[in-house]
Amino acid sequence: MVAQMLGLAFLFLHPCLLYFMTHGKSVYPLPPLAQQTNNVQVVYRDTAVYGVVDKAVILECGSRLPDMYIWSFTKPGTEAIKAVVFNMGKGANIQKLAEDFGQLTVISNSAALSIEKLLLSAQGLFTCQAFYETNGEFSVYYYYVYLTVRVPVTNPYLVLNDASPVEGSTMWMRCNLENGTGPIHYMWQHETRGGNVTVFAQGNTSVINVTNVNRNHTGWYSCVASNAVNSASSNRAWLDIIFGPDIPQIDVTPYTMTERGYSALEKETVSLLCQAQSNPASQYIWYYNNSQVFSGPQYTILKILRMHTGDYACMAHNTYLNTRSRKTISLTVYYPPDSLPSCSVEPARNYTSLRLLCSWAGGFPTPSLQWTGDLKLAERDQADMGQQTNSLTTTAIMLASEGLPPSSGFTCMGSHVALEQAAACSTRAYVPPVDPVCIAYVTDKQQNLMLSCSWDGGVPKAWVWWEGPGGQGKGGEENSNILRLPYGTARSGKPYICYAKHPLLVETKTCRVTLEAPVLLTQRSVVSAYEGSDVQLTCNLRANYLPVSEIAWFNNQGEGVQDTPKYMLLRTSGWANLTVRDTDETKDSGEYRCSTSNAVGGTEINVTLVVKKHPVPPNATLVKVNYNSQQRNEVELEWKVQNETNGGWTSFILEHKWVSERPGRRSNDSKKATERIPAPDWYSTIIQDPEARSHTVGKLTPTFTYQFRITPVNYRTVGHPSAARTPAEPRNNMYPAVVGAAIGGMLFATILTVLLLMYIVRNRNNNPRLHDMLFGLQHSQSRENINIPEDEVVGSMEGGTEEIVGSSTPGPTMALPRAASPLATSPQSATPSVSQDPPPGDDEPVSVTITVKATGS
Repeated sequence: MVAQMLGLAFLFLHPCLLYFMTHGKSVYPLPPLAQQTNNVQVVYRDTAVYGVVDKAVILECGSRLPDMYIWSFTKPGTEAIKAVVFNMGKGANIQKLAEDFGQLTVISNSAALSIEKLLLSAQGLFTCQAFYETNGEFSVYYYYVYLTVRVPVTNPYLVLNDASPVEGSTMWMRCNLENGTGPIHYMWQHETRGGNVTVFAQGNTSVINVTNVNRNHTGWYSCVASNAVNSASSNRAWLDIIFGPDIPQIDVTPYTMTERGYSALEKETVSLLCQAQSNPASQYIWYYNNSQVFSGPQYTILKILRMHTGDYACMAHNTYLNTRSRKTISLTVYYPPDSLPSCSVEPARNYTSLRLLCSWAGGFPTPSLQWTGDLKLAERDQADMGQQTNSLTTTAIMLASEGLPPSSGFTCMGSHVALEQAAACSTRAYVPPVDPVCIAYVTDKQQNLMLSCSWDGGVPKAWVWWEGPGGQGKGGEENSNILRLPYGTARSGKPYICYAKHPLLVETKTCRVTLEAPVLLTQRSVVSAYEGSDVQLTCNLRANYLPVSEIAWFNNQGEGVQDTPKYMLLRTSGWANLTVRDTDETKDSGEYRCSTSNAVGGTEINVTLVVKKHPVPPNATLVKVNYNSQQRNEVELEWKVQNETNGGWTSFILEHKWVSERPGRRSNDSKKATERIPAPDWYSTIIQDPEARSHTVGKLTPTFTYQFRITPVNYRTVGHPSAARTPAEPRNNMYPAVVGAAIGGMLFATILTVLLLMYIVRNRNNNPRLHDMLFGLQHSQSRENINIPEDEVVGSMEGGTEEIVGSSTPGPTMALPRAASPLATSPQSATPSVSQDPPPGDDEPVSVTITVKATGS
């Protein structure tokens, strides 16, 4: 076939192929030659393929591998066909011309070409001439593949004829591109100072004209060039529109308007900010009453004075365009006081009177101050009333506390010509809402005991002092609210008294502290629990005035307790609880001690912990212990519990052990194979479900004999184990063998009886006695004794049984009944034991036992 194809190929391409193989220049299709062969079919296929420079492209030559094929190339604008790859049945041969297209390879098991790193010179017409032979008929396919190579657009760059045009002028922008296959689409993007990007213009031309530019055109510009292959964006170019300045805007801080313009308070910092829209930014000059005072956009006056009242003008100058604009404002400075009036109340005359003070600093002219309220008992303090020193105006009055209510309010009103409304301040004198509070605490390292007395919440502040037993105290000293005592010197059981005095009260308030040793309490002095539980022991401190050191616990061994896996401590300053985890009867029962102390003394309290075992659970009995298969590797167990309704168990312990070994199977030499196993122990299985009453034990050794027992458990208390039992064989193991043997024996006995009767009938002349005994003999003769072995055989036909040994292997035996007549049998159920009848008597018929021994597999 290959020879025929080669002949056909040369028939088609002889002139041109010979020329190609000798010169390597061109191959021309020869349709006229194809017409000379009647069994040749010529088919033409056109395909358009697009590729990208430096990328990969695949040129297909049919869907299956031709017997021979030739790839050729025709450059656009020419008619020359040049060979690229040919395969005449001996493998692909790639010509040097393929280097002009890129990295060309032939795809395995096909005639398709793969060109990687595609070059622009590969654009043109690729022709694949494919030759096929099918059932003696030849066909030629011409695959014309038109390859178009596209070039991606390169990164464009933007050109502006004027990067800084003046507002209202005209300009143009060009998007230059070095390379790229058309058609190319251009898009210009505009990005503002705030980062907002919009499409400014787009189209198929690379130049746009902008007429009447304005300040809104200011920003970054870039162009994006796109073709069928890719898109590329240029770098951004900044377009700066020149304009301005507009009329300036003046902002005054702080902002206060009057009829004459802006106003400010003396000694405040006033900031004047001038802003005018301009590009480039304008230069600013400030004028005060037509005199230049500052250059810059913001003019700040620190601590403005009354002399700064006047007209302020701002001039903006665009130096690039040499244009100017100007704006003027008026500023007035006022002089009110710098702050609001201040009121206060003080104790006077040994806490028997009140002194009201009101002051107001600054202001021009001097502000006026006046107290209002119920001032009938007021006495003017001539020394302080209406005085002004260093711009501070003050006034004061004196009030006797006698007759004043426990809560009295007073208001000081102040007015100034520079203020639209009067200013006021208020104060209140009142007794603390609660009684004095006394506390005791110990300093670090227990060096001192501090007694503190406070009577907070009142105005003015109350006067407190301490008096203790034995002269301990600072009695009489003002604000002596703390009494310090060296640790251990406090007097137990005797009160320490704190006195408190307020101007609105005639009597003196007191509070007492009586120092005592701590007293500990517990909820239960004897705590009982079952083993395994967590028990909490409590220890509380009875409330007293004196703080204690940390409450400590000691266990039943007298050791101090800390947080451990066994003990958990929860405590505060007033109580401490000890939790004993996972209690044990022998280890945790006993006396536990809680102890603490303070600056006066110490104390402790004992708590007895009694840990009891759980009650013994009721007994359990195994009711079923059976192998569940002949393999003897799994045992099914069932048990019952006494007093099921009473409960008292939480789980079961199932134990097993082997007690002996079964004989191994006999070998050919009749030697007994055994394994010597050491004396075993009980192996335990925990059954957590208290409702369980059955379990299956697997993975047993079939040659071992096991014993099982069950023990109920109540938490940690283990009951009495049940009696050990050995598993029984499966109940149905012998049934198939016995039944099969019985049926087989019955069939055998029936057939034997029929054959014997037929023999006797046919040979009645040879054995007349036997024939007459069975068929024609009188009754007296039929009961004749059998004295010879032959008669015993005959007697077996009359109702005896015969022992038939089915195997030498011992096994169960089965008795077969005799036939009642020569024509019928009456089978009975088999018995699993050997039947042995006594010797026949003088008047009884002879009975022979036929036994079938069957072995179970």
